[in-house]
Parts: sequence; C-alpha cells; structure tokens
Amino acid sequence: MLDDLKTKITTFHEQLAEMEGYLEIEAKRAEQEKLEAVAAEPEFWNDQVKAQANIAATKSLKMVLDPFEAIATGLDDAELMLELAEAGEDDALAEAEAELKKVEGNFQSLEMQSLLGDEFDANGAYLTLHAGAGGTESCDWADMLYRMFARYAERKDFKVQIMDYQAGEEAGIKSISILISGAYAYGLLKSERGVHRLVRISPYDSQSRRHTSFVAADVTPELDDDINIEIVESELRIDTYRAQGAGGQHVNTTDSAVRIVHLPTGTVVQCQAERSQHKNKAAAMKMLKARLYEHEQDKKRQAVDQLYGDKGEIAWGSQIRSYVLQPYTQVKDHRTDEVVGNAAGVLDGNIDPFIEAYLKKNR
Repeated sequence: MLDDLKTKITTFHEQLAEMEGYLEIEAKRAEQEKLEAVAAEPEFWNDQVKAQANIAATKSLKMVLDPFEAIATGLDDAELMLELAEAGEDDALAEAEAELKKVEGNFQSLEMQSLLGDEFDANGAYLTLHAGAGGTESCDWADMLYRMFARYAERKDFKVQIMDYQAGEEAGIKSISILISGAYAYGLLKSERGVHRLVRISPYDSQSRRHTSFVAADVTPELDDDINIEIVESELRIDTYRAQGAGGQHVNTTDSAVRIVHLPTGTVVQCQAERSQHKNKAAAMKMLKARLYEHEQDKKRQAVDQLYGDKGEIAWGSQIRSYVLQPYTQVKDHRTDEVVGNAAGVLDGNIDPFIEAYLKKNR
C-alpha cells in the first residue's frame, strides 16, 4: 500500500505541473496580487462599479488558484505522512490516504476550471427562455425550466435578476429573460443553449394523456462596457409598453418597459426590470450588445446556426436534451449521450453532469 500511495503522489505531481502551465498559474497569481493591492487602497469603494468588478475578477482567479494551492499543500502533507509511516508512526498511512482523497477532489475542481478558458467564460450570462410547440403545456415547461436554472444559480451562489417576463395565457411563462451574475456563469451555462424537450402526463389534460413540450433556451455572455460593438440608432426600433407582473404603485401604471428591435438582424431584446424607462433602455441596450456580439462571432466562424440553427425550430427533432417523466424517468443530453435517471433532481437544479460532459466534449 505504501508503494501504491507513493506512485499516486508522483502521478499527481506530474498532473499538477501540467496544469500549472496550462492554466498559467504564475500569471494568475500576479494578477491576483494586483487586484488585492487595488482593493487595499483607501479610496477603493469610492467607485462602486469598479470595486464590484475587482471583487468579481478576484473571485474568478481564486476559483482556479485555491484548488491548485490546496493540491500542492495536500501533496506535501501526504509525503510527510508517508515518511512518518516508514518510520513506524501509527495511523500515518491512513492519514496519507485521506489526504490524497482530498487532493483528488481538488483535482476535479481544477479540471472543471481548465475547461472554462474561452474569452467570456468568466462573465455573467443572459438566459432567455421561449415556450414553443405545445401551448399551455410549453408555457408550464418554461416555468419549470426557469425554476431549474434559478435553483442551479442558487447552488452556485449566483445572483439572478429578471430582465423581462411574459406570462402564458393560461399558466406558466411564454418568455423570460434573466441575468445570471457570478464567476463563470456564462462558461457553465453556455451548454444550455438549445431546445429542451419534456415528456410527461399533462396536468392540464382531463384524460391524463402523455404530452411532449418544447422550450428554447438562448444564452449569451454579459459584456463589459469596454467591448466595442457598434450599434447605429437608425437601425433600431424602440418601443415602450406597460410592464407585467405583480401589482404595486408603479407596476402596470406607466409605459416603463422597453423593447428594442435591431432591424438588420431581427434581434429583439426587452427589459422591464427597472422602475424607470431610461434604466430599462440602458439594460436592454446592454443585452442587445451581448446578442449582437455573439451573432458576429458566429458569422466569423461561418456558423450562425451554431447559435440559432442548432436551437432550430422549437419543436420535435431539434432538441438538445430530453426530460422524460412518463412512462419512465430519465434525462438525456443528445449531444453527449449523458444520461441521469433522477429527473426530479435535475429539475431541482442538479445539471452539473450535463454541463461537465458538454465542456469535456467541446474541449
């Protein structure tokens, strides 16, 4: 057993050295030191926006550096325990084995971070859900998906803000746009872009027949203000309308909600999250900027359908993932063949297996 643990430690050291170069650990350490030096300045909180950006960037770096440092420390501790075991120290071998189990867990965290290296992976994400074929059934399915993503965000300690909400005619959600803020929110959730299919016994069918419903999810990164996306005012149609939602003295009393249509691309964004029309317009413009950036990136890759065509028609045959609740329970991702039997757990926000499988496949 002693020799096996020594071999495992040697292998872990080799993997750590490889990860150090791939993840550019030294550069990340230097960046963290700079951010921490800025945070220590007396006037740090004078500019709230810059301060929050600094904190977010520091958190993103720590998500890589913390498990890396924990692995290095754990390996040192394990080696020390093996030396003590060779010297006849009681329980040292068991402690070394326990330490290596912790190291293995930290390697899994570090591996996940290694998959999140694309340009905007560390950013927040705009997630939009559109109910498709299936009427009230699909609107209810959109509501279920919204809850799934909200629960996932909660588990990751992300912040969720509803930007726009259109209720279904009878139940559920016709469409909803949310901003999910947190380190690597976009990198994780970009895997969810596409059509999600639900099969179940309908609670709206008096004959208890099985129904199939579809909802399209669109995911784009939240962009910083320094990203230059040219938007010509004359190419926009800006409409205002009365916000939907629970009552109150302000909601449903003024035309504060804003809808912006980018005429050349047909891109539509809406926002009713703020109390003022001016703030809603600013938020909608930021969403539009993110959508247009993603659109341009797809054009450069000569694969606009990767963003819009892969999602395709919101109906049969275009789904990326199927959630089956009847006659058996199973969730299957058709891109990676990842299958989870606990459908209830997935709908409660446990979508990590699908995200990890997607990131590994597209590495």
